[in-house]
Amino acid sequence: MPSSDPAGTGGASSPAGDSATHPKRGARRITRSSVGKAAIQLVAYGALTVLVLKLVPGLESAFESLAHVSWLWLLAAVVLEIGSGMGYVLSWQAIVDPENTLAQHGAGTHMVMRLAWAQMGASTLVPAGSLGQLGAGALLLHQLGMPSQRIAERQLSLSFLNTGIDALTLIGFGFALAVGLLPGSSDLRLTLLPAALAALLVAAALLLARRAQRYAQSARAKHPKLAGWIAPVADAIVDAEQLVFHGVRVKAVLGALAYLWCDLLILWTAFYAIHANPVPGIGVVVLAYVIGALGGSIPGLGGAGAAGGMAGMLILYGVKASIAVAAVVLYQAVVLIVPVIGGGVAFLLVRGRLHPVEGESADRSSAG
Repeated sequence: MPSSDPAGTGGASSPAGDSATHPKRGARRITRSSVGKAAIQLVAYGALTVLVLKLVPGLESAFESLAHVSWLWLLAAVVLEIGSGMGYVLSWQAIVDPENTLAQHGAGTHMVMRLAWAQMGASTLVPAGSLGQLGAGALLLHQLGMPSQRIAERQLSLSFLNTGIDALTLIGFGFALAVGLLPGSSDLRLTLLPAALAALLVAAALLLARRAQRYAQSARAKHPKLAGWIAPVADAIVDAEQLVFHGVRVKAVLGALAYLWCDLLILWTAFYAIHANPVPGIGVVVLAYVIGALGGSIPGLGGAGAAGGMAGMLILYGVKASIAVAAVVLYQAVVLIVPVIGGGVAFLLVRGRLHPVEGESADRSSAG
């Protein structure tokens, strides 16, 4: 956050103050540091994978599977990851900048796409999952002059939309597996139970959000700070409900579906790429993906937590351990490298334009 230098310092500025006074310079420093950390993270993942596959009994065959990967299927996985990113761009624009302010006030017609890719790439650079993604997006939008409250509401709406799509997918495929509509595990603890829990959580979130909205309105006079924290979260959950269940901004929902399903199909494609026989059914892959990805929400683990969760769930669903590990490692490589490259290029293209645009500056002034 920008801050002024106190009087009496003689004009000297510390590194922290320099970054605060010059947002673009601070953003560049943060990004360079993040890119370096991401490179180290990728190398560490690779080294750890080799060690695990070589040292753990029964998993050496997974290393052999990766050594004979099908390049055609690998190319298909890369194309799917690009498609996932474009889905994210579509939902990002529909929720974060539905007025098309960035393009109309001088930021450029491609600014939305570049910002969305930069934000998506941040989730791989910062080992904090969706929290890192939201933080990076908020930083970029702040530099462009968007009011903080609007940033919070729209970024949270985008996050809850994606979470809601994940939950509904889990519910649908969990029940389908439980009743035998799809081939796969018949263990109700692995099919019906997760689906039922997801349904309860969705219902509870919507109920609590509506009550929180009413509380925030009534408490705004006596407890403005508390109401200021509660209202954006509650509004974002209700907004996500409107998007999913009431057909508001269909483009946002279509983008979120593409973002999830293109990414999910990469995991299924990975089994074909490593010549797995048999390939797990789509129901098993969907549940292992959605449930396992929860590990990526744990701060400090990021992609490693998601990879471990997916591999563990696949094994629980009956996939051979060596096949599960090899497929997840290949999946993780694609979903790490493509967003890092795409997000890095996108940030290089937008960093020279990180200054308040006309429309957002006017909104911030009137809000203040």
